[in-house]
Amino acid sequence: MEANKKLSIRSALSIAVTVVFFAFQMYIALVKQLNPMLQGPLHLVFALTLVFLYFPADYNYRKKLRKAAEAEGKTPDPELMGKRAWMNWLDIPAFAGIAYLLWYVVSQNERLNDFVVGISPVGTVDYICMVVTIVILLLAVYRTLGIMLTAFIAVFILYAWTARYLPGILYTKPKSSWLKFLDQFTAGMVMTESGIFGTPLFTSASTLFYFMVFGAFFSTIGGGQLLIDIGMKVSNKSSGGPAKAAVLSSGLMGMISGSAVANVATTGVMTIPMMKKIGYEPEEAAAVEAVASTGGQIMPPIMGVGAFIMAEMLGISYMSVAIAAIVPAVAYYFAVFVLVDRIAAKRAANIDTSVDASIQVDRKVLPRLYLLLPALLLVIWIIRGSSLMRAGMVGIFTCIACDVVNYFVNKEDFIDLKALGGCCIDGAKQAASIAIPTAACGIIINVVTGQTSLATNLSNLISSLGTSNLFLALLIAMVGCMLLGMALPTVAAYLVGVILFVPCIRPILTATGLTDATANLCANMFVFYYGIMAQITPPVCVASYTAAGIADGNAMKTGLKGFSFAMVGFMVPFVFVYNPPILMQGTLMEIVVAVAQLALGTYFLAVMVAGFFKGNLNKVEQIGLLAAALCLIAPEPISSAVGAVLGIALLVMNAGRTKKAAAV
Repeated sequence: MEANKKLSIRSALSIAVTVVFFAFQMYIALVKQLNPMLQGPLHLVFALTLVFLYFPADYNYRKKLRKAAEAEGKTPDPELMGKRAWMNWLDIPAFAGIAYLLWYVVSQNERLNDFVVGISPVGTVDYICMVVTIVILLLAVYRTLGIMLTAFIAVFILYAWTARYLPGILYTKPKSSWLKFLDQFTAGMVMTESGIFGTPLFTSASTLFYFMVFGAFFSTIGGGQLLIDIGMKVSNKSSGGPAKAAVLSSGLMGMISGSAVANVATTGVMTIPMMKKIGYEPEEAAAVEAVASTGGQIMPPIMGVGAFIMAEMLGISYMSVAIAAIVPAVAYYFAVFVLVDRIAAKRAANIDTSVDASIQVDRKVLPRLYLLLPALLLVIWIIRGSSLMRAGMVGIFTCIACDVVNYFVNKEDFIDLKALGGCCIDGAKQAASIAIPTAACGIIINVVTGQTSLATNLSNLISSLGTSNLFLALLIAMVGCMLLGMALPTVAAYLVGVILFVPCIRPILTATGLTDATANLCANMFVFYYGIMAQITPPVCVASYTAAGIADGNAMKTGLKGFSFAMVGFMVPFVFVYNPPILMQGTLMEIVVAVAQLALGTYFLAVMVAGFFKGNLNKVEQIGLLAAALCLIAPEPISSAVGAVLGIALLVMNAGRTKKAAAV
């Protein structure tokens, strides 16, 4: 009984804090924004409080018990579930630390706004705040994202204090005494906008929160299901319908959710069983879904969370980032669509045609099209140049208006005030889980750029390769970003990649003749893409593992197959670095030619991976198509012409050989 009482108190506090958090965010959206050194820290205070309320000290213990019970088809033993409830008392110091952080940012705000590094004094209250904030933030990261990111950040903190003793590129020449370094470290972390309270956290407070809430509202009022149903309907009559449905519905849903795992969990439960039903192997079905779902993070208008932060880091509008991402994203989905189409053709003789391959969509799509209005208005507001905060609010209020319409014409999707409140809670909870890694990455950013010379040393090392070795520099950055993406959430991987690799790539790109703005965009997009591609790169491919679980397939085989299916996704970043018009950087003619080259190269590569055009491809044809696709990557007219002629010739030969064999 006592345990239940404590649980109810914690739940009540969670709801109360969420309501206040939501009210605070509505205030800065509808009334006025606060200065960055108050708005971001207050956002973090709410996020930290929610994390420690929703993820108490015994959370992981109870989570393991639930998983074990589910595996055995049982319900968790209440006595065992409450066995370690005493651990939750350990959260009290954390709440005390959060209260201190709240007092600090409010009482010291005027001083922090006028603070100048190296001139303004750093006092005891600042030292305490720095230690308390870092410790609590690391605990929150551990509770929400596990040990990997926690250890990663801890290593960088240790590095900041030991860089003067390390060899090679890790060495940083000491600029001051230990006491002065303590002042410098404290100021960088919690007294300026270059550390924990920097641009990523401010973006979380001013943009990401509203898009998280919008996503929760849009999905709950039926918009998410409508997008899935549209994908199902469009692809229903074609060969390989369920696989194409996975591609289309995941792409449409990904425009809104921007989460690979969420897409897999949402659309995969419908598309994967249908793919298996018509003859796809479990690993094949899971790989198609994982690859299609991962693309949602690069598909405008919303893309992944990192895209919003990219716009802030580049100092350009989010619309500029979204426009630049359109062609690569369409190329990615075009490649996956061609791939599943050719695989369907290849397997046509083996697929059980007695099985009904059509996908049942029980509800009519047309009467529900008004549910797309929130997403359409959100995009329109972004195009008009409105702030992302305002665009998000327009989307949220339109969702509420659509729910009112649901009451009169679509009772099945109508949700009452209690459910709308649940959307607010879900959105705030998701926003809190995003705020934690973005704030934590501020520690890494400040260590790399403010406390040490690691970024400069690494940049000098890669730049020493020279402009003739651009490919090698990109290869190093690709491997580094993918390793980061395997270990870290997408937003964290992007932020760390920006600090470590963008300064290395950008000078080499500008040396090739690109403007600073174009080189910066290409480098940031390159890092962004490979951080996302890690979601389907073995051995750590969360999206593939999630899909494998739904398909009852082998996780590693699914990962390897998904990796091969997404080959175009790994090629595209190199394409737009060597050919920036792909990112809409250039004249109209340059863009048209670049898009045509990418489309042709994408088709060749997808057919090569499928191993089938009009008939099975032999090894020579596959190697030739790969060579043709690679020739089309280079922006040189001669290589592109050679690639186009070679690829088309190989496809014509395959079609002729297949037709001849069929006639015999």
